[in-house]
Amino acid sequence: FAELHAAVAGLPVASSRVLPGLILRRDFAAYCPAGGDLRAVLVTEPLRPALSAPGVEFVVDSEGRYQASLRWIARRTEALMKHLQSNSVKLLLSSVKQEEVVIYYAKLYGVSVVECLSSEEVALICEITGVSAYAPFGDNVYREITEAAVATFCQPLLLGSKRCVHIGFTSVCAFQPHCLILCGPVDGVNKQHAAALQGAFTMLQQLYKRVDQ
Repeated sequence: FAELHAAVAGLPVASSRVLPGLILRRDFAAYCPAGGDLRAVLVTEPLRPALSAPGVEFVVDSEGRYQASLRWIARRTEALMKHLQSNSVKLLLSSVKQEEVVIYYAKLYGVSVVECLSSEEVALICEITGVSAYAPFGDNVYREITEAAVATFCQPLLLGSKRCVHIGFTSVCAFQPHCLILCGPVDGVNKQHAAALQGAFTMLQQLYKRVDQ
């Protein structure tokens, strides 16, 4: 329920509504508008390549070599974003914050980016879409990307003064996610309404379990 409702204070209760899809309560790190169905990938690691493996010390003994290392990182990041573009990926969903070089090349190659997804949001997206996280730095960086979900829409949404991401996925299961927008004059009223609705849904779940049995 926590991932399927959003509260907006300062609006009348009558403004509450139900929207199809998911609402991610953060703004785009990069937004590149695109029409029609969008291929989306989910990542759980930084896309800026590391110069060394974890636990391995990397020593640079001159400014020239340091600058060469930065150029190598930039070229590798650009190649990855170009690879996403060539696989028709238009949306990158990340559980970690990506570095500026990733955002720069994402904008350059028309890939929208949403960062800092919670573990609960990641799990929900995986459940809806049936895809797993994409690991870009495996044995073959340039392999075909098969871990892609289909988003029917992805657009900015303004809830009160907060900018959010509104996204709809093609679901591979019977569950078709919808988000409840709860409006109220103050946060306390919204919390009361949310608690009451969550209790009602819990009661309905228990009722239907008894019917099934």
